[in-house]
Amino acid sequence: MLPFELQIGLRYTHAKRSNHFISFISIVSMAGIALGVMALIVVLSVMNGFQEELRARILGVAAHLEISGPGDRLPDWRSVLAQAAQNKSVVSGAPYANAQGMLANDGNVRGAIIRGILPDMESQVADLARHVKLGKLDNLKPGEFGIILGGELARMLNVYPGDKVVLLTPQGNITPAGVMPRVKQFTVVGIFEAGMFEYDSGLALVHLQDAQKLLRMGDEVSGVRLKLDDLFRAPFVTRELAKSLRGDFYLTDWTQSHANFFRAVAIEKRMMFLILLLIVAVAAFNIVSTLVMAVTDKQSDIAILRTLGARPGSIMRIFIVQGAFIGVFGTLLGVASGVLLALNVETVVPMIERLFGMDLFPADVYYISQLPSKLIWGDVAIIGGISLLISLLATLYPSWAASRINPAEALRYE
Repeated sequence: MLPFELQIGLRYTHAKRSNHFISFISIVSMAGIALGVMALIVVLSVMNGFQEELRARILGVAAHLEISGPGDRLPDWRSVLAQAAQNKSVVSGAPYANAQGMLANDGNVRGAIIRGILPDMESQVADLARHVKLGKLDNLKPGEFGIILGGELARMLNVYPGDKVVLLTPQGNITPAGVMPRVKQFTVVGIFEAGMFEYDSGLALVHLQDAQKLLRMGDEVSGVRLKLDDLFRAPFVTRELAKSLRGDFYLTDWTQSHANFFRAVAIEKRMMFLILLLIVAVAAFNIVSTLVMAVTDKQSDIAILRTLGARPGSIMRIFIVQGAFIGVFGTLLGVASGVLLALNVETVVPMIERLFGMDLFPADVYYISQLPSKLIWGDVAIIGGISLLISLLATLYPSWAASRINPAEALRYE
């Protein structure tokens, strides 16, 4: 059998009242908590989706970890790659050569990062191949001086596959007229779109041997790019390699080279959580109002219970049950609707776009044609727990006030 406090508390939540305004406030409180919980779950899921999408786009071009030498020169990269491969977290690696240059075509001049790669090894480190929209990565052949440009960079230079571009590098040639920049003509063999403006507007890919010839690097490279079995272990692997590698090297992982992006997303996620939590707090204030009016309405009932032997603690638990029921039901409703919506954002957003005749996320502006969403059950548990805690705290003062009612005073005019 249920304790009488629980029975009476549950009865007060659904019994017919003479004052219907109290019932209305209860429903509003329940709806407010459900709305706040649902909004928190959906917004955090969308922000998790954006974070994962951002990470995927960055790591589609960048590597999990990079090893470079002093002066951006790495003489024996094969030995360095062999040493790094001894770490069980390293899956594969590839050399690269980086340089800054100016690309020119028919009066259009743009600065860019020129990256020399080995196409077959690079495909094992990053997902560049799937980002190439025109042509393919294997079109980079040694000695043919082909180049693959980012989509924005190609648009600014007004070039297409098959066109010629002129590359000027700051490493100059000494002539009687002074130091002249090194100039070489390249043929555009492909265009890629990574979905990150930083790469699409300022990165050009050439074959590693062509870059070594152009920069007069011989057999040296700028560094080695590594892929790990778990990208989230990159900082730990960086520290392990720093101890195990023999020689002077610079090690940089993706969390360091793109820290600003992910720090901004994390801060925004934290602030949105706090802001939307205010919706639940406002609904909790409604619970306080509901219970205060319920206590006023039930003073005679409280007095009768006290005269029958009910203790102040029992009276307090009765109204805690009534307020907690509102919080629990509202939280469960909010969790169910929030999870359902978060798992179907890709379906709901197109329906809203068709309903209002607008495009919320144009692909040519955001590079994302649909709203990403990733539901993390840990977030759902935290949101539900905080909502229940706030609801429970909101019941304490009205319940305590009910327990302090004097039966003689309450029944004086009955």
